[in-house]
Amino acid sequence: MRLLQLHCDHAAYKAEKKALKKGFEEVPIEQRKRHEYRNVLVVFVSLEAGDGSAEVKQASQAIQKHFAEVKAERILLYPYAHLSSHLASPSDAVPLLGELHAHLKAFADCDQSPFGWYKSFEVQCKGHPLSELSKTIGGDTRVSAPKKEEEVSTSLKQEADVKSRFFIFSPDGKLIPASEFNYSGHEHLKRFADYEIKKVRTYAQEPPHIRLMKEHQLVDYEPASDSGHFRWLPNGLVIKRLLERYVTRLLVDYGAMQVETPIMYDYAHPALKKYLHRFPARQYTVKSDNKDFFLRFSACFGQFLAMHDATITYKHLPLRFYELTHYSFRREQSGELAGLKRLRAFSMPDMHSLVSHLDMAKEEFERQYHLCMNWNLDLGIPFETAFRAQKDFFESNKEWYRRMVEKIGKPMLFEIFDERYAYFITKFEMNFVDNAHKASGLSTVQIDVENGKTFDITFIDAKGRKQHPLILHASIPGAIERVVFALLEQAARHIREGKTPMLPLWLAPTQVRLIPVSDKHVEYGTKVLQSKAFDRVRIDLDDRSETLQKKVRDAERDWVPYVAVVGDQEMASQQLAVRVRSTKAREMLSADQLGNLVRDECFNKPFEPLSLHSSLSKRPTF
Repeated sequence: MRLLQLHCDHAAYKAEKKALKKGFEEVPIEQRKRHEYRNVLVVFVSLEAGDGSAEVKQASQAIQKHFAEVKAERILLYPYAHLSSHLASPSDAVPLLGELHAHLKAFADCDQSPFGWYKSFEVQCKGHPLSELSKTIGGDTRVSAPKKEEEVSTSLKQEADVKSRFFIFSPDGKLIPASEFNYSGHEHLKRFADYEIKKVRTYAQEPPHIRLMKEHQLVDYEPASDSGHFRWLPNGLVIKRLLERYVTRLLVDYGAMQVETPIMYDYAHPALKKYLHRFPARQYTVKSDNKDFFLRFSACFGQFLAMHDATITYKHLPLRFYELTHYSFRREQSGELAGLKRLRAFSMPDMHSLVSHLDMAKEEFERQYHLCMNWNLDLGIPFETAFRAQKDFFESNKEWYRRMVEKIGKPMLFEIFDERYAYFITKFEMNFVDNAHKASGLSTVQIDVENGKTFDITFIDAKGRKQHPLILHASIPGAIERVVFALLEQAARHIREGKTPMLPLWLAPTQVRLIPVSDKHVEYGTKVLQSKAFDRVRIDLDDRSETLQKKVRDAERDWVPYVAVVGDQEMASQQLAVRVRSTKAREMLSADQLGNLVRDECFNKPFEPLSLHSSLSKRPTF
């Protein structure tokens, strides 16, 4: 049995239509109205094959415990098939649900939504550390010993209790309470502010990028792994590798030294244990030789330990370490997982900079702020910015913040907190607001005032004394997967607005597609494909026995930037009839002209070949 428990300010559902031909619960017409609840513990439940009364009793005890902890007023038991791929049959599930409902009614006011119906629903989760909890009862995880409760970091608990205030900081230096700001012309900022203040992280429906990543055969779920882990297919992997190469070159050119560190660390290491409780994230844990280890959620650990062992002087500062982590892991709660936006294993370009004092930290912070801004602008991803700062630090540095707000030229969200709940004294985040009006961090930089001492990292100052540095944490993109998520969500927005969806040319899996008018033109198309004109261009040939119209439609569906038709006229003229996706223009170009056009547009960007066969007839469908 799988449970997802959400403590909600508000929840509602309405039975719309039957989802099963048999096995559903009858719902009289008068009961098919909208049902609404306040201060409710919503328990999404999936009954699995093999579940019985023992699992029902365990589930009841777990729900009762959580109900008491969060102090909800009532329970809504909500059958939800999507938590498991090993479901019990309806004939087994319905009586077990009734049994669970009876157990819950013995200690709380409890309702149950109908089984076997499509239901519209909405939830407004409270957002405190215990408001979202997933649990597996029995099944393939059944063990004789009681399961250890998930360890939640001190920082996560403190974050829920911290007193903070939200403002909008405008380029002219005005600081206006977020609730009083006039958001006219800044609709995405309003949605971002609402998301940050209300902290509703769960999705009522599937984000559209998930459909697009599957349709374009980029990424798919891996059912044989834990939730939040994905398989990258050839089209998606070429995008991912290009982004990785580009950000790595950017940071190495910026002056970062590239390193590689382990993905698994000892829980008992004193510095690491302290850091875990100052970082607002959940960890995966593994056991080896009777010792507990955790999987890294960033490159901090390895880089900090290497910094500790290095001999560093003030002449080396600022000193920058960089690693592209394959992979970082965060044990996000099931209800927050949402495709490539929030997942449990991700590729993180992680840079840490050592600085000697606060003024140097501010200078480095501002330079990295510009790096992040230019990265997102270069990708064409619109973003909203948030600064977060401890109150005293903000009061001493208002002009510094105003200068950075002015640089972007539009108002941004500002959170001021009274007491630090983590290791940083200030940070910024550049966020993408998606089609569900939820925000995702694309870039961040933080000034860390603790971990120089925690990890005993030192440098020798100009007077020969040992000093602890301040550390800047920078993720130019917070995760490569988040970039792909934002690009696809932006494309989905363009589709909704009637615009042409597309990826930047340098990231398009196929940049040029050759379409022979008929089978007799395939041989010539193959010669064009193999010509030197298309060196460092991802080009393919649609040699399938399909109509010209279908081939053109498929190229449109694949978002191919340049589609070149090859027929009798093109063979005779040695020209290609090219359709340009971005402008809808049609041009007659030679192979050399088209190849140069693509290379010029991708100037200064990395190139990766596509590992799929260049002939569409020889490609599998994923």
